[in-house]
Amino acid sequence: MVRIDTLRSEAIDCLTENILPFWLNNMRDHNRGGWYGQMTGHGELVKNAPRSAVLYARLLWTFAAAYRVLGSMESKEHILPSLLQAATITRDYILQHFIDKEQGGVYWSVTADGKPLDSKKQFYAIAFMIYGFSEYARATGDRSSLQTAVELFKVIELYGWDATHNGYIEACMRDWQPISDMRLSTKDENYPKSQNTHLHILESYTNLYRVLDELRCKKDLDADYDSIVDSLYSRLKTLITLFTDRILNPKTHHLDLFFDMDWRRKSTTASYGHDIECSWLLHEASLVLDDEHLLSHTESIVREVAQAGAEGLRMDGSMVYESDDEDRHWWVQAEAVVGFFNLYQHFDDEAALKKALNLWKYIKVHLIDYEHGEWYWSVRADGSVNLEEDHAGFWKCPYHNARMCLEIIQRTATLSQE
Repeated sequence: MVRIDTLRSEAIDCLTENILPFWLNNMRDHNRGGWYGQMTGHGELVKNAPRSAVLYARLLWTFAAAYRVLGSMESKEHILPSLLQAATITRDYILQHFIDKEQGGVYWSVTADGKPLDSKKQFYAIAFMIYGFSEYARATGDRSSLQTAVELFKVIELYGWDATHNGYIEACMRDWQPISDMRLSTKDENYPKSQNTHLHILESYTNLYRVLDELRCKKDLDADYDSIVDSLYSRLKTLITLFTDRILNPKTHHLDLFFDMDWRRKSTTASYGHDIECSWLLHEASLVLDDEHLLSHTESIVREVAQAGAEGLRMDGSMVYESDDEDRHWWVQAEAVVGFFNLYQHFDDEAALKKALNLWKYIKVHLIDYEHGEWYWSVRADGSVNLEEDHAGFWKCPYHNARMCLEIIQRTATLSQE
């Protein structure tokens, strides 16, 4: 228990003394509103950089979740007003600049002045908006944010769902017409379905379902929402089944990354980071649904996927990103800590706890930027820090590392009460 208590204490400190202060003190744009879109790995603030929907949705989730979790800790009461303000600023900026009031959904990016830049509709980004708005509602009780999350859920179901083969497509044009390039980034392959988008739709639907179901159990939910709760329940069961029956490769036990419309596999790369992240998010979704039969089926898959992800572990305790990328990315280390701690917490896996602690030790030594705050993007295979990628930016935000801290804080609190 001493090791776990230390992990908990260090996670609290990392969140409140390193990650959150960096964003609160360095990235807020007091002139144009919201948050700047980029800081380079060398510490240069790029004030006119575009602002991504992914960045803003993840910031909304992070500030709201931190406000909720830290709100139960008397020693952290001093930071709560800043977190609530930051979450509300982010929410309002999204509503004003990212929400497409004519066509629905959210723009992929806007300019530094808040004008639409890339107006395509990427369902990955819409999912993260659901994640952020549902968390803001969960943290504050704000019903308008809950309604926004519900409306975005309807958008994904209306335009993203493949009724013929099940699952969700990647993207559309602004007016929801087909788009030729469906990729999230130039690093991805151009196929209509991906593991990544399905994972984060699963994640966002889980959070929205949790909020709505808790309100319904308290009899504090309008009857109009009953059908939404039931639809979310059904879709989550379908998503879990898609992961266990379609996305999971039965030969390698890794999650394949890209698929045709009819779920033909189109990739051979093993993504250890996504494997371990999926293992605990899949488990979380099953736990939230509270279906014993589904949970029993899923839990064997959870351990199988985590074991496959563990192939990415290296002798120094770190985890590499993919089978063809030996860099130690910040988000992979963070998700691996949670994934392996989840195995310890729910399956009494002492070896998994050791893996989680070794990963955290690696993070403390190699990835945390103690001078400027936040974490570095990655450490190269040769051990050098990667300063060529963003310190904050289109994809680099506090979602993965802050969530790791928040998960550890909550999970260790639960363990101490048992």
